[in-house]
Amino acid sequence: MYDVIVVGTRVSGAPLAMLLARQGFRVLAVDRAQFPSDTPSTHYIHQAGLGFLKSWGLLDRVTATGCPPVRHLNFTYTDIDIRGMADPAADGIDAVYCPRRTVLDKILVDAADEAGAEVISGFAVTGLLRDGDQVVGVRGRVGEGAEQEFRAKLVVGADGSGSTVAKEVGAQVYEGSPAACFVYYSYYEGIDWGMQHRTGFGEQQFGAWPTNDELYLVAVMRKRDRFREFRNDPDAGVQEIVDQIDPEIGARLRDTGRRVEPFRPMLYPDNYRRQSFGPGWALVGDAGYHKDPFTGWGITDSFKYAQLLADLAGESLAGGRPFEETLPEYQRERDAQSASTYELTTSISELSLTPYYDSVFRATSMSPDYSKKFFGLIAGLYPPERFFGETELAELYELVDFPVEARHVSKAEAAL
Repeated sequence: MYDVIVVGTRVSGAPLAMLLARQGFRVLAVDRAQFPSDTPSTHYIHQAGLGFLKSWGLLDRVTATGCPPVRHLNFTYTDIDIRGMADPAADGIDAVYCPRRTVLDKILVDAADEAGAEVISGFAVTGLLRDGDQVVGVRGRVGEGAEQEFRAKLVVGADGSGSTVAKEVGAQVYEGSPAACFVYYSYYEGIDWGMQHRTGFGEQQFGAWPTNDELYLVAVMRKRDRFREFRNDPDAGVQEIVDQIDPEIGARLRDTGRRVEPFRPMLYPDNYRRQSFGPGWALVGDAGYHKDPFTGWGITDSFKYAQLLADLAGESLAGGRPFEETLPEYQRERDAQSASTYELTTSISELSLTPYYDSVFRATSMSPDYSKKFFGLIAGLYPPERFFGETELAELYELVDFPVEARHVSKAEAAL
């Protein structure tokens, strides 16, 4: 009998298993994958996410893999160009990192194992065990082996957007919006562009950032209705998008860039929040909450809410408040803490800006100080209520002498 069974051991499940095991609980963590292995990802970890790795004693392991630090960022939207970097985090983190998932996930799985969690890779969950309405365990098998059953006080689905646990418990979506775009990405050598996050005219975007093995991840994004056209010749599609957004970088891609791995096409699932707790079960990571990859917050949010769930579930397992109190609190806190990120991401991932965001970002690009705050916002270090505060925006517009007729200090006012 385990205290917790965690289904899925990537960037949500492995930290959760590690944190609970470090609290002294008996934890089983299973995943159908073997490690190291890959999974679709932007790779990007914001400073706030790196802060969790540092607090867990794992950041040095990530940096030791040779993944290069990024200390200068840019964010463009058509002719709006914001450049800079957030101030260092309180713990001194002054860079972002984009490790490959073959590297990062293995570090996390190993850390869970070292903490005392029992880890079974290659284990496919085939169903949940129940006692009436209460989930009491899982059944599954490794490969073609015999089916096995394991029981626990709490079963957590950390198994992604297609979560088996979520399907088994019938977790319903209570907030959501359709996904806007598709993503194609691969790995290139011969590229040294710095960090790029460029959205051009014509509702298209490219991004590039350094990762392990002296490679760059290069990704492009377009509206989903152009997916079929794009997949006929993705190399030409990538070159066309980069050429149109930045001809100089397009020329450098053509002259020196060489793709060294197959493309990873991604039709992302819709944005959603699912019911993420019930009798004997909980969901974490993309199993319970997913948003467009545009702002690169997937890994950081996975870390953040794995820590939150570990703290609250640990309270119940230690004999404090019952799960009937701590699990609803987990979902409420996750939703409250992620509300601004979720809204911002779904608003700007359409690859076109509303008048409100256009005026805010355009004015931001004209102020080095506010640009630094912008990257602090994106990094999870600067409070959204201050960045988008009406008083703060009014001061920004005045400072940069922004055209009066284009000033918007609230979304409601901009919609009139």
